[in-house]
Amino acid sequence: MLHIRDLVWGLLLAGCAAAIQVQIIPTQGEISVGESKFFLCEVVGDAKDIDWFAPSGEKILPNRQDIFVSRSDETTATLTIYHANVDSAGIYKCVARNGDKEAQATVQVKIFQKITFDSAPSPQEFNEGDDADIVCDVVSSPPPTIIWKHKGSKIQVAKDVRYKIMDNGHLLIRGIKKIDEGMYNCEARIMARGEIDFRMIKVIVNVLPTIRARLSEVNATADITGSALLACDADGFPEPIVTWAHNNVVLETGDKYTVSDDGSELLIKSVKKVDEGDYTCIAKNKAGEKSEEVSLNVFVRPRITYLNNQTASEFEEQVTLTCEASGDPTPAISWSFQNRVFTEGEQSLDRNIVVRSHARVSSLTLKNILFTYAGEYLCTATNSIGQDNEHMYLEVRYAPKILGTVTVYTWEGNAANISCEAEAHPRASVVWSRDGLQLPSANTTNVKVYNTPTISYLEITPDSMYNFGTYNCTATNAMGSESKEFLLIQADVPSSPEIEQVEPFSSTAVVSFEEPDSMGGVPIIKYRVEWRLPGQDWTGKEYHANDEMTTVTIVGLKPETTYEVKMSAINGKGEGESSPARTFRTEPVLSPETSAPDAITSVALREPTAPKLVVRVQERGNILKVNWIKQDDGGSPIKHYLVRYKAKHVSDWKPEIRVPHNSEYVMLSGLDWNTEYEIHVVAENQQGKSAPGVISYRTATDPTTVPDEAGGGSAMGTGAIVGILIVVFFLLLVGVDVTCYFLNKCGLLMCIAVNFCGKAGPGAKSKDIEEGQAAFTKDESKEPIVEVRTEEEQTPNQGGGPAEPNETTPLTEPEPAAADATSPVVNLLPSTAPNSVAGASESPPKAAPPKASPQDSHAAQAAPPNTNGQPDVGPLVDLSDAPKAPPSSGPPPLSAPSANADGPQSRRDPVTAPDSSRNKDSQVGGPAQDAPKVLCTDSTTPAHNDGKTVKVEGPKGETEEKNATAEVKTVPNEAPQANGNESKA
Repeated sequence: MLHIRDLVWGLLLAGCAAAIQVQIIPTQGEISVGESKFFLCEVVGDAKDIDWFAPSGEKILPNRQDIFVSRSDETTATLTIYHANVDSAGIYKCVARNGDKEAQATVQVKIFQKITFDSAPSPQEFNEGDDADIVCDVVSSPPPTIIWKHKGSKIQVAKDVRYKIMDNGHLLIRGIKKIDEGMYNCEARIMARGEIDFRMIKVIVNVLPTIRARLSEVNATADITGSALLACDADGFPEPIVTWAHNNVVLETGDKYTVSDDGSELLIKSVKKVDEGDYTCIAKNKAGEKSEEVSLNVFVRPRITYLNNQTASEFEEQVTLTCEASGDPTPAISWSFQNRVFTEGEQSLDRNIVVRSHARVSSLTLKNILFTYAGEYLCTATNSIGQDNEHMYLEVRYAPKILGTVTVYTWEGNAANISCEAEAHPRASVVWSRDGLQLPSANTTNVKVYNTPTISYLEITPDSMYNFGTYNCTATNAMGSESKEFLLIQADVPSSPEIEQVEPFSSTAVVSFEEPDSMGGVPIIKYRVEWRLPGQDWTGKEYHANDEMTTVTIVGLKPETTYEVKMSAINGKGEGESSPARTFRTEPVLSPETSAPDAITSVALREPTAPKLVVRVQERGNILKVNWIKQDDGGSPIKHYLVRYKAKHVSDWKPEIRVPHNSEYVMLSGLDWNTEYEIHVVAENQQGKSAPGVISYRTATDPTTVPDEAGGGSAMGTGAIVGILIVVFFLLLVGVDVTCYFLNKCGLLMCIAVNFCGKAGPGAKSKDIEEGQAAFTKDESKEPIVEVRTEEEQTPNQGGGPAEPNETTPLTEPEPAAADATSPVVNLLPSTAPNSVAGASESPPKAAPPKASPQDSHAAQAAPPNTNGQPDVGPLVDLSDAPKAPPSSGPPPLSAPSANADGPQSRRDPVTAPDSSRNKDSQVGGPAQDAPKVLCTDSTTPAHNDGKTVKVEGPKGETEEKNATAEVKTVPNEAPQANGNESKA
């Protein structure tokens, strides 16, 4: 057995030794350059040696730094590669040996370079116009794909030849511009691994300075206190630094020079002739340097040294005007007169004006002197740095020259002015005459003369034909005289205008005309247009005339009607003859369904004329009634009117209102008080909309505004006042109703209490007590049962004297002697139950006995047995059919004190007790009254009468008395009962 067992174990061990297996985890590996990673070699089976071999085939020894081999137990060995580089790539082999048994496994290690930006500086600066090489050096394995982006978009090299992506990944921009400046995205991608990385590179484009002198030449005056300002403006990026140099010496701020903070201005103080020369403005930045020359010229300002006034007479041969001036350089002298400039040489074709200049002297020669030569002449001396001006006056003496309109029109009774304007030097005197007689004369009261320095007016008011004719004006001075005849002609009325065309529409017509051939000598002020139906009276209207008036519009015509029209002109003299009458016929009114081709094509349809607006304020001052008057409809009917309005101080219009065509007004309500509104009304036909009729109107001041506060602040509105008045009125009504409820048991509250809650008004119980009545009401679903018990034996109350019930007397407690007695039970139905338990009182009217229904009798027989521990009672007796005896006269009952607490268990009904000196019997009877139906009840407290005499009226009217102790017990049902006496309400 031992040999067999050893053999089995040997076979097992041999099988295990033969089944050595090697597995490397992970089976393959990718390592980024610089990263570290380990591989685990697991051996299944018994292995004495586990070795790792490098890709070169050499065994990896434990003492290497970059590659480390460790064996944690007998079945595993770990290969760790630290900070891998490209040389670490290859196939690594794990070999497990056990004697002559061997097993191995390999793993391929791939070393890759992650995307690395070796050089991508930011910012990178270039000069404008240069070829910019934007550096972005990226290394990885495999080599990456470089993509350039600018302003969020990929740069399309194929679309813009200025861009080129170099083999090394750089971006080349040919002739870079300032607009190319900005952020560039250098994006590297390795598609095999889905790896991506990018760098944002800021590209700055430096612009070579540009420099511009504000003045290339500056003139300065060589005065002691004079100064010169040289200035140049430089642009570039970055902003250039500006300096000034003169004779290759850089100028700085000091006693002689002042340089502005930005260097753009150079101020030279106390300019002298030696400061004359060229100054250099230099601008410099990273992109380079630019300079500009500014010349300083030091001159002497011109000054006119000689110029005198001259006098000449008209028609003299010539006069010479002389002007002298000084300055450095020598100034140029020019002459000017009445916006006309005279320069060197002859200035007119007739050679009457000649200018001659020599050195610093200029002369202006005027030949054949005319009166128009008189006036102010200007001499101007100019050189490169300034000028000087001086005036001189040439006085020309000449005879009068008369100006003015020769012909003047007027009519008898209308004053006219004849003006005689006399130009002369020296001033002329003017004399008016007619037929050799000087005016005005003693015989002419209708002629007056008014004189001004240059014009003399002859005012004539003709009173007869004699005043019309010629008048003479003579002007005289030292140089001579001149006369002129003026003609005063009588004006006439104008001739008739000529009607050229009448363009009719449905309700209007446009009359085109030509002005009269003869105005009558005075302007036309009006035109009269008259029209009529043939054979009827004329209707006319006057139109004020203007210079461009050639048409008038007649309104208010009837459609499809023939009219005659004529015109006349009116001037100051009067109305002229009328033109021949012309006949026309108005067009029919086009319905909205009529299309344009169906209309009469001989008349051009157009938009209607703007309606005329009239605003009327209603009684309430913030409501406006806007009326409009229909004007020309343009040949087609008005479809509707469009109304819109707004307060003038706001810009937004209120919603547009569309009004039917036959409407003539619109009401605008709810407007703000004391606010000016602008209202537009537009008429619209099939052709379009008219121009808006516009009107403005201010609403009235709010009548509720306190006068002292009308100018500012807000007052209480009318709505608020009305609301306050309503609240006060409502409170008064409630007060009156409450007063009626408590005093007279009437009013709205009393009605609600009775009809909905079944409650009597305050004081109802006390009133019942005074009348000696106790009321019982029933619930709609269950009825109270009243038991009347009669005992023949003497009760303790009877033997011990009279005792009256009070608040502490239990009304429902049975008498001991009545335990075996049989008492009749009276079921008081709601319809026939007496309203109260009455004693002696005033005699009420006798009522007919009501009839009991069979249902009531049957219900009385089927009453349930007594289950409250009280003595058994006899069968229920329905007394509803018993005739009621009239109340007997007797002393008035005394009211017992009542306890009436809220709640179904604490409230008690009032009872009445007879006088102690009289019989203790009470009466049950009186006229039958129906108990009112109620929705709510107050109490389930039973009522009890002890020692009462029950009277029952017989059929024959006889009264039957029984001396017995009667106990009236109300068996409470589930619903509470009312206090009664609701009928009093």
